[in-house]
Amino acid sequence: MSSICLIGGKLQGFEVTYLARKAGMEVVLVDRKKRPLIRNVVDRFYCFDIIQDPERLIEISRDVDAIIPVNENLATLDFIRRITPHLDCPVLFDHDAYHVSMDKLRSRRYFASIGIPIPAGKPTAPPYFVKPPCESSSVGARIIHTDEELSGLDPGMVIEEYVSGDVVSLEVVGDGEHFAVGKETKVHIDDTYDCHMITPIPHDQTFRRIAYELAVNLSLKGIMDVEAIASPEGLRVIEIDARFPSQTPTVVYHSSGINLLKLLMQAFTDGVSEIDMAPEQNYCIFEHLLAVGEELTPVGEHVLSQGDDYTELHIGQGLELFVCRGDRTVYTLICWGGDQMMVEARREEGITLIREHYRKMEGGIK
Repeated sequence: MSSICLIGGKLQGFEVTYLARKAGMEVVLVDRKKRPLIRNVVDRFYCFDIIQDPERLIEISRDVDAIIPVNENLATLDFIRRITPHLDCPVLFDHDAYHVSMDKLRSRRYFASIGIPIPAGKPTAPPYFVKPPCESSSVGARIIHTDEELSGLDPGMVIEEYVSGDVVSLEVVGDGEHFAVGKETKVHIDDTYDCHMITPIPHDQTFRRIAYELAVNLSLKGIMDVEAIASPEGLRVIEIDARFPSQTPTVVYHSSGINLLKLLMQAFTDGVSEIDMAPEQNYCIFEHLLAVGEELTPVGEHVLSQGDDYTELHIGQGLELFVCRGDRTVYTLICWGGDQMMVEARREEGITLIREHYRKMEGGIK
């Protein structure tokens, strides 16, 4: 059995743990928090600060096959980069690519330099789309409909033209020379631009070419996701993130059979084989549902990140449920099957199981 060590215990870590389970890998978690979100789904958990106790991380590196940073704390990531030569296993992370992707203005300049289509910057008329330069696109992002609303806006905010259309996503794994493009997915967003559902979408050769070019020109050695708007005028890339994503890899796995974690490990060992077209094996729905009184409401992943316990509730053929506990109870429902009708039926079965569980736990949903 191979093993991996995660630095960080939130949603990115859960995603890696989920795929590791599917590949029969052991998962070790290191987090400085005493109650990280995913502590009950990993095999071993060590609570310490790697910056304060680097020798302990070096010791763990002798007992695992790889280390994956699954956090976006810059001090931690900088430390991992410095300590990597002293570790006994590879760190599956491209620091140079992350430097480009973490800053949206820097990313826009990169996109423009290689001719990638993006929303226009500094638009002259509303509506505008504004977002902070160095956060997840869902944090502080919003549409501004009038010029008056621009007054008082933080001068550091990125202002783009508003482009309507579905948000779509693609992951790329590179070994520095070869680049495997995964499976296309749709990111369903709520009113705060946070993701509450992922579903697969058909093959899109244009999107695949764009994702490939973005990885090639970064000489990517690691994993990166590409998000774009599928507008009536064509694709417009809105951001890249050169770190292991959350949510989409699960749908990639169930809809195509591609395990992005296994690909990432291969990138640092045997190298990756390029993928012209991802298999389309299943339909899949991945969603988060917030339990409020008698209702289940779609909710973005930001609510899960506020929890302190994320555990398995039900594992069945084509249907899996997880529950996140904290101030609020959120359920993650994953269902897949040969066609959308089958998956919708499994989703209804999952909803019933959620209602039964919450009724027993809280006396809530009827």
